[in-house]
Amino acid sequence: MRIGIVGAGMAGLSCAQKLHEQGHSSVLFDKGRGPGGRMSTRRMSTPLGEASFDHGAQYFTVRDPAFIARVALWAEAGQVASWPPAGDDAWVGMPSMNTPIRAMADECDVRWNTRIDALHYDGQWRLDGDVFDAVILSIPAEQVPALACEHDASIADAARSAVSDPCWTVMAAFDSPLLIDSDRLTDLGIIGSAVRNSTKPGRTGPEAWVLQATAEWSREHLEDQPEIIEQALLAALSAHIGTDRMKAIATSAHRWRYAKATALDRGAIWNAEIKLGACGDWLLGPRVEAAWLSGQRLAMQIGDC
Repeated sequence: MRIGIVGAGMAGLSCAQKLHEQGHSSVLFDKGRGPGGRMSTRRMSTPLGEASFDHGAQYFTVRDPAFIARVALWAEAGQVASWPPAGDDAWVGMPSMNTPIRAMADECDVRWNTRIDALHYDGQWRLDGDVFDAVILSIPAEQVPALACEHDASIADAARSAVSDPCWTVMAAFDSPLLIDSDRLTDLGIIGSAVRNSTKPGRTGPEAWVLQATAEWSREHLEDQPEIIEQALLAALSAHIGTDRMKAIATSAHRWRYAKATALDRGAIWNAEIKLGACGDWLLGPRVEAAWLSGQRLAMQIGDC
Protein backbone atom coordinates (compact mmCIF):
# COMPACT_ATOMS: atom_id res chain seq x y z
CA MET A 1 0.00 0.00 0.00
CA ARG A 2 0.88 3.64 -0.38
CA ILE A 3 0.30 5.39 2.92
CA GLY A 4 0.08 9.07 3.82
CA ILE A 5 1.24 9.96 7.33
CA VAL A 6 0.26 13.27 8.91
CA GLY A 7 2.98 14.22 11.38
CA ALA A 8 6.69 13.43 11.14
CA GLY A 9 7.55 13.12 14.81
CA MET A 10 8.90 10.03 16.52
CA ALA A 11 5.67 8.01 16.17
CA GLY A 12 5.13 8.84 12.51
CA LEU A 13 8.73 8.18 11.50
CA SER A 14 8.83 4.94 13.48
CA CYS A 15 5.66 3.80 11.74
CA ALA A 16 7.02 4.76 8.32
CA GLN A 17 10.22 2.78 8.87
CA LYS A 18 8.33 -0.32 9.98
CA LEU A 19 5.92 -0.02 7.05
CA HIS A 20 8.90 0.14 4.69
CA GLU A 21 10.25 -3.08 6.21
CA GLN A 22 6.88 -4.68 5.42
CA GLY A 23 6.98 -3.59 1.79
CA HIS A 24 4.73 -0.52 1.97
CA SER A 25 5.61 2.99 0.82
CA SER A 26 4.78 6.18 2.67
CA VAL A 27 4.89 9.95 2.46
CA LEU A 28 4.94 12.01 5.65
CA PHE A 29 3.52 15.53 5.92
CA ASP A 30 4.59 17.93 8.66
CA LYS A 31 3.90 21.61 9.22
CA GLY A 32 7.33 22.08 10.80
CA ARG A 33 10.46 23.29 9.06
CA GLY A 34 12.43 20.16 9.86
CA PRO A 35 12.72 17.13 12.14
CA GLY A 36 12.53 17.44 15.89
CA GLY A 37 9.11 18.21 17.29
CA ARG A 38 9.32 17.67 21.03
CA MET A 39 12.88 16.39 20.48
CA SER A 40 13.93 19.72 19.02
CA THR A 41 17.17 21.59 19.59
CA ARG A 42 17.43 25.37 19.35
CA ARG A 43 20.61 27.38 18.88
CA MET A 44 21.20 30.98 19.89
CA SER A 45 24.08 33.35 19.17
CA THR A 46 25.77 34.82 22.25
CA PRO A 47 28.86 37.00 22.84
CA LEU A 48 30.63 33.78 23.91
CA GLY A 49 29.65 31.78 20.85
CA GLU A 50 26.67 29.68 19.88
CA ALA A 51 24.66 28.07 22.67
CA SER A 52 22.44 25.03 22.10
CA PHE A 53 19.33 23.99 23.99
CA ASP A 54 17.28 20.81 23.92
CA HIS A 55 14.12 22.73 24.64
CA GLY A 56 11.64 19.84 24.44
CA ALA A 57 12.39 16.38 25.81
CA GLN A 58 15.52 16.53 27.96
CA TYR A 59 16.26 12.83 27.66
CA PHE A 60 14.50 9.55 26.91
CA THR A 61 14.39 6.27 28.77
CA VAL A 62 14.93 2.81 27.30
CA ARG A 63 13.06 -0.21 28.68
CA ASP A 64 11.27 -2.17 25.95
CA PRO A 65 13.47 -4.83 24.24
CA ALA A 66 12.60 -3.60 20.74
CA PHE A 67 13.46 -0.01 21.62
CA ILE A 68 16.62 -1.13 23.40
CA ALA A 69 17.72 -2.74 20.13
CA ARG A 70 16.93 0.42 18.17
CA VAL A 71 18.82 2.66 20.61
CA ALA A 72 21.80 0.30 20.41
CA LEU A 73 21.93 0.98 16.66
CA TRP A 74 21.77 4.73 17.28
CA ALA A 75 24.57 4.43 19.84
CA GLU A 76 26.69 2.42 17.41
CA ALA A 77 26.22 5.21 14.86
CA GLY A 78 27.23 7.85 17.43
CA GLN A 79 23.77 9.42 17.40
CA VAL A 80 22.95 8.97 21.11
CA ALA A 81 24.78 8.66 24.42
CA SER A 82 23.78 7.68 27.93
CA TRP A 83 23.09 10.50 30.38
CA PRO A 84 23.51 9.36 34.01
CA PRO A 85 22.09 12.54 35.64
CA ALA A 86 18.61 11.30 34.66
CA GLY A 87 19.16 7.63 35.55
CA ASP A 88 20.83 4.47 34.34
CA ASP A 89 18.32 4.00 31.51
CA ALA A 90 18.42 7.62 30.30
CA TRP A 91 19.79 8.67 26.91
CA VAL A 92 20.20 11.87 24.92
CA GLY A 93 20.74 12.57 21.25
CA MET A 94 24.30 13.51 20.33
CA PRO A 95 25.45 16.16 19.61
CA SER A 96 21.84 17.38 19.95
CA MET A 97 18.55 15.85 21.00
CA ASN A 98 17.15 15.84 17.47
CA THR A 99 20.01 13.78 15.99
CA PRO A 100 18.27 10.36 16.01
CA ILE A 101 14.98 11.72 14.72
CA ARG A 102 16.83 13.65 12.02
CA ALA A 103 18.54 10.43 10.94
CA MET A 104 15.15 8.70 10.80
CA ALA A 105 13.70 11.50 8.67
CA ASP A 106 16.62 11.28 6.25
CA GLU A 107 15.54 7.72 5.46
CA CYS A 108 11.92 8.71 4.74
CA ASP A 109 9.98 10.78 2.22
CA VAL A 110 8.96 13.81 4.29
CA ARG A 111 7.28 16.96 3.02
CA TRP A 112 8.13 19.70 5.49
CA ASN A 113 6.29 23.03 5.76
CA THR A 114 3.09 21.25 4.72
CA ARG A 115 -0.08 21.69 6.76
CA ILE A 116 -2.91 19.18 6.31
CA ASP A 117 -6.20 20.84 7.28
CA ALA A 118 -8.61 18.18 6.00
CA LEU A 119 -8.76 14.57 4.82
CA HIS A 120 -10.69 13.64 1.67
CA TYR A 121 -11.91 10.07 1.16
CA ASP A 122 -13.72 8.56 -1.83
CA GLY A 123 -12.48 5.00 -1.60
CA GLN A 124 -8.97 6.40 -1.64
CA TRP A 125 -7.41 9.11 0.47
CA ARG A 126 -6.34 12.47 -0.93
CA LEU A 127 -3.77 14.63 0.84
CA ASP A 128 -1.95 17.64 -0.52
CA GLY A 129 -2.97 16.78 -4.08
CA ASP A 130 -1.73 13.19 -3.79
CA VAL A 131 -3.56 9.85 -3.58
CA PHE A 132 -3.04 7.18 -0.90
CA ASP A 133 -4.48 3.80 0.02
CA ALA A 134 -4.34 4.58 3.74
CA VAL A 135 -3.80 7.51 6.10
CA ILE A 136 -2.16 7.63 9.51
CA LEU A 137 -2.54 10.48 11.99
CA SER A 138 0.60 10.82 14.12
CA ILE A 139 -0.10 14.24 15.61
CA PRO A 140 -1.01 15.45 19.13
CA ALA A 141 -4.37 14.18 20.35
CA GLU A 142 -5.84 17.68 20.35
CA GLN A 143 -5.28 17.96 16.60
CA VAL A 144 -6.79 14.58 15.67
CA PRO A 145 -10.57 15.25 15.94
CA ALA A 146 -10.62 17.97 13.28
CA LEU A 147 -9.17 15.52 10.74
CA ALA A 148 -10.81 12.28 11.87
CA CYS A 149 -14.35 13.21 12.95
CA GLU A 150 -15.85 13.14 9.44
CA HIS A 151 -14.43 9.67 8.75
CA ASP A 152 -14.23 7.79 12.07
CA ALA A 153 -15.97 9.20 15.14
CA SER A 154 -14.35 6.62 17.42
CA ILE A 155 -10.85 7.87 16.62
CA ALA A 156 -11.97 11.45 17.18
CA ASP A 157 -13.63 10.53 20.49
CA ALA A 158 -10.56 8.67 21.70
CA ALA A 159 -8.39 11.67 20.94
CA ARG A 160 -10.76 14.01 22.77
CA SER A 161 -10.41 11.89 25.90
CA ALA A 162 -6.62 12.34 25.91
CA VAL A 163 -5.52 15.64 27.42
CA SER A 164 -2.01 17.06 27.06
CA ASP A 165 -0.34 19.25 29.66
CA PRO A 166 1.30 22.48 28.43
CA CYS A 167 4.84 23.52 29.31
CA TRP A 168 6.58 26.88 29.19
CA THR A 169 10.32 26.46 28.57
CA VAL A 170 13.00 29.09 29.08
CA MET A 171 16.43 28.80 27.49
CA ALA A 172 19.22 30.85 29.06
CA ALA A 173 22.94 31.14 28.36
CA PHE A 174 25.26 32.60 31.00
CA ASP A 175 28.68 34.24 30.98
CA SER A 176 30.08 31.72 33.49
CA PRO A 177 29.08 28.40 35.08
CA LEU A 178 26.33 28.63 37.67
CA LEU A 179 27.31 27.48 41.16
CA ILE A 180 25.06 24.45 41.15
CA ASP A 181 26.50 21.02 41.98
CA SER A 182 24.09 19.10 39.75
CA ASP A 183 23.37 19.10 36.02
CA ARG A 184 19.71 18.25 36.56
CA LEU A 185 17.33 19.63 39.17
CA THR A 186 13.64 18.97 39.69
CA ASP A 187 10.77 20.47 41.68
CA LEU A 188 12.11 23.99 42.22
CA GLY A 189 8.78 25.63 42.92
CA ILE A 190 7.34 26.76 39.60
CA ILE A 191 10.22 25.05 37.79
CA GLY A 192 9.54 21.38 37.23
CA SER A 193 12.90 20.68 35.62
CA ALA A 194 16.17 22.60 35.25
CA VAL A 195 18.92 21.08 33.12
CA ARG A 196 22.46 22.25 32.38
CA ASN A 197 22.32 21.48 28.67
CA SER A 198 25.92 22.47 27.96
CA THR A 199 27.31 19.48 29.89
CA LYS A 200 25.38 16.84 27.98
CA PRO A 201 27.55 14.57 25.81
CA GLY A 202 28.82 16.21 22.63
CA ARG A 203 27.67 19.72 23.52
CA THR A 204 29.87 22.79 23.12
CA GLY A 205 29.47 26.50 23.77
CA PRO A 206 28.77 28.62 26.84
CA GLU A 207 26.89 27.65 30.00
CA ALA A 208 23.36 26.84 28.85
CA TRP A 209 20.31 25.96 30.96
CA VAL A 210 16.83 24.77 30.03
CA LEU A 211 14.14 25.64 32.57
CA GLN A 212 10.76 23.96 32.21
CA ALA A 213 7.82 25.17 34.25
CA THR A 214 5.39 22.84 35.97
CA ALA A 215 2.24 21.89 34.06
CA GLU A 216 0.02 23.70 36.56
CA TRP A 217 1.97 26.96 36.36
CA SER A 218 2.26 26.71 32.57
CA ARG A 219 -1.49 26.29 32.27
CA GLU A 220 -2.14 29.31 34.49
CA HIS A 221 0.26 31.47 32.47
CA LEU A 222 -0.31 29.93 29.04
CA GLU A 223 -1.12 33.21 27.31
CA ASP A 224 1.49 35.36 29.08
CA GLN A 225 4.12 37.14 27.01
CA PRO A 226 7.45 35.29 26.64
CA GLU A 227 9.32 38.08 28.43
CA ILE A 228 7.18 37.59 31.53
CA ILE A 229 7.85 33.85 31.47
CA GLU A 230 11.61 34.39 31.17
CA GLN A 231 11.66 36.74 34.15
CA ALA A 232 9.60 34.41 36.33
CA LEU A 233 11.60 31.24 35.69
CA LEU A 234 14.99 32.95 35.91
CA ALA A 235 13.92 34.52 39.21
CA ALA A 236 12.92 31.09 40.50
CA LEU A 237 16.31 29.64 39.55
CA SER A 238 18.11 32.60 41.12
CA ALA A 239 16.16 32.09 44.34
CA HIS A 240 17.23 28.44 44.42
CA ILE A 241 20.88 29.34 43.96
CA GLY A 242 20.60 32.10 46.55
CA THR A 243 22.09 34.84 44.42
CA ASP A 244 20.92 37.61 42.13
CA ARG A 245 24.24 37.72 40.29
CA MET A 246 23.34 35.35 37.46
CA LYS A 247 24.18 37.14 34.24
CA ALA A 248 22.22 35.77 31.31
CA ILE A 249 23.78 36.70 27.97
CA ALA A 250 20.96 35.27 25.85
CA THR A 251 17.43 34.12 26.68
CA SER A 252 14.37 32.82 24.88
CA ALA A 253 11.05 31.25 25.83
CA HIS A 254 9.05 28.58 24.04
CA ARG A 255 5.49 27.50 24.74
CA TRP A 256 4.61 23.85 24.26
CA ARG A 257 0.81 23.66 24.20
CA TYR A 258 0.89 19.86 23.99
CA ALA A 259 3.93 18.85 26.00
CA LYS A 260 2.93 15.74 27.94
CA ALA A 261 0.07 13.52 26.90
CA THR A 262 -2.31 11.60 29.14
CA ALA A 263 -2.00 8.08 27.74
CA LEU A 264 -4.98 5.88 26.84
CA ASP A 265 -2.95 2.64 26.93
CA ARG A 266 -4.30 1.52 23.56
CA GLY A 267 -1.02 1.37 21.69
CA ALA A 268 -2.47 2.44 18.34
CA ILE A 269 -5.82 2.64 16.52
CA TRP A 270 -6.52 1.12 13.10
CA ASN A 271 -9.76 1.16 11.11
CA ALA A 272 -9.14 -1.57 8.55
CA GLU A 273 -12.36 -0.86 6.66
CA ILE A 274 -11.44 2.64 5.52
CA LYS A 275 -7.71 2.28 6.25
CA LEU A 276 -7.40 5.14 8.72
CA GLY A 277 -5.18 4.90 11.79
CA ALA A 278 -3.63 6.88 14.61
CA CYS A 279 -0.45 6.52 16.63
CA GLY A 280 1.46 8.62 19.13
CA ASP A 281 2.45 8.93 22.75
CA TRP A 282 -1.13 9.82 23.69
CA LEU A 283 -2.08 6.22 22.89
CA LEU A 284 0.60 4.54 25.00
CA GLY A 285 2.52 6.84 27.36
CA PRO A 286 4.13 10.29 27.66
CA ARG A 287 7.60 9.16 26.66
CA VAL A 288 9.76 9.13 23.53
CA GLU A 289 9.92 5.34 23.79
CA ALA A 290 6.12 5.11 23.89
CA ALA A 291 5.81 7.22 20.73
CA TRP A 292 8.28 4.95 18.92
CA LEU A 293 6.47 1.81 20.09
CA SER A 294 3.06 3.20 19.11
CA GLY A 295 4.28 3.75 15.56
CA GLN A 296 5.68 0.23 15.43
CA ARG A 297 2.45 -1.30 16.71
CA LEU A 298 0.29 0.51 14.20
CA ALA A 299 2.54 -0.62 11.36
CA MET A 300 2.25 -4.21 12.57
CA GLN A 301 -1.55 -3.95 12.71
CA ILE A 302 -1.55 -2.69 9.13
CA GLY A 303 0.79 -5.50 8.12
CA ASP A 304 -1.59 -8.07 9.58
CA CYS A 305 -4.48 -6.89 7.40
